[in-house]
Amino acid sequence: MSRDRIEKSIILRAPLARVWRALTEVEEFNAWFRVALQGRFEVGHAIRGNITHAGYEHVTMEVVVERIDAPHHFAFRWHPYAIDPAIDYGAEPSTLVEFELQEVPEGTQLRVVESGFDRLPAHRRDEAFRMNDGGWQAQLENIGRHVTG
Repeated sequence: MSRDRIEKSIILRAPLARVWRALTEVEEFNAWFRVALQGRFEVGHAIRGNITHAGYEHVTMEVVVERIDAPHHFAFRWHPYAIDPAIDYGAEPSTLVEFELQEVPEGTQLRVVESGFDRLPAHRRDEAFRMNDGGWQAQLENIGRHVTG
């Protein structure tokens, strides 16, 4: 099993356009991802805001949008599991998060792939991988509730 990439997939009982909005409209993304990003998702631009999940409110999340190909592909870079405010994660390599959407008879298949863990500093790599592996499973459940609720 590779420790460089996390791959998760879910079938959402919602139209592709609905899932696309949940991923790419900041207000909707904030609601299911439990973050308070400020601004808009634009290719090449950073967007940041505090995490709103209980216990992590002190953490600022920043993503840099890599790609927006409506309505099938959305990608950004970030620093995974960057939760210690005393550390400047900006000096570390980032990982790439890609969301891929495909229409299926049941609704929409959403696939998320996060890659680049092998480039992280050795002392952080395993924990970042482990935390994000579980985190993406929870986030897929969150978006599922969001788009069908």
